[in-house]
Amino acid sequence: MSKLTIEQFIAAIKEMSMLELNDLVKAIETEFGVSAAAPVAAAAAPVAAEAPTEVTIKLVEAGTNKVGVIKLIREITGLGLMEAKTAAETAGSVIKEDVKTEEANEIKKKFDELGAKVQLV
Repeated sequence: MSKLTIEQFIAAIKEMSMLELNDLVKAIETEFGVSAAAPVAAAAAPVAAEAPTEVTIKLVEAGTNKVGVIKLIREITGLGLMEAKTAAETAGSVIKEDVKTEEANEIKKKFDELGAKVQLV
């Protein structure tokens, strides 16, 4: 038997009837141990929303101990006195961004001890 080129093989397939094509597919499946059936993808389980690993700390309210809050802001951010004072006096100021959740909770605890309110977003 002579070897067919790809073009000759495709031309031969084009000339086959649907019944002959079906027989060809079955013969290929048997000969090579494969299946022509389209794989069915398993329904993907919905991915549970993960808690964020990094958060932003925003000052909601400085409370009555503004001096302590200013010192804490300077300690956390390295800001100068005036910048830290402005941040303490401005509600919604971003104190620190992209903070690991554990570290953010520790910082929040320090603000809570001073009577200030912060938000982790």
